[in-house]
Amino acid sequence: MRVLGIDPSLQSTGFGIIESKGDTLQALVYGIIKPERQSAFHQRLNEIRTELENIIDRFSPEEVAIENPFYARNVRTAISLGQVRGAVLVAVASKNRQLFEYSALEIKKAVTGFGQAEKDQVQRMVKILLNLDDDRMPLDASDALAAAICHLNHRLFLTKIEENSKKETI
Repeated sequence: MRVLGIDPSLQSTGFGIIESKGDTLQALVYGIIKPERQSAFHQRLNEIRTELENIIDRFSPEEVAIENPFYARNVRTAISLGQVRGAVLVAVASKNRQLFEYSALEIKKAVTGFGQAEKDQVQRMVKILLNLDDDRMPLDASDALAAAICHLNHRLFLTKIEENSKKETI
C-alpha cells in the first residue's frame, strides 16, 4: 500500500510517500512545497494544490494522511492554515483519494512513543524507521512522512483487530 503523508503549511507544506510491503516501509519520495513568498495568497494556495495533484498523479498513493492541527498561535495563523488545508483537501478530493486525519499528538506518539516529542526527535525516528540517511531532510517533510507512518500503523492495528474478531466468530 502507498500512503501520501502531508504536513500543511503556507510557508512549507511537507509531503512524503511511503510504500508498505509486509513488515517493511520504504520512502519513495519526500520534500516540501514552498510557494513563492511574493505571490498573491490565492496563487500560493493554488501552487500547493497543483503540486499535490502532480505528486498524486506521479506516485499513485492509495490513501492520504494529513496532520490535523489542534491549535494555532493566533487567529490569523489559524485562518491561513485552514485555507491551506482547504487547498490540500481539494487536491486530494480531485484525485478521488481517501483522506485520514491525525492530530500532531497521535502522529508523534505513533512514531516516537511520546506525544510531546520535538520535531527533531520525530525526524530522527522517521529516519530510523525508514532507514534514511539524509542530513538535509526538511522538518516539514519528516513530519509528512510521520503522518504516513502513523496511518500505516493505524491500518495495521485495525487489520489485526478485524482478523482477531473473525477468529473469535468461527
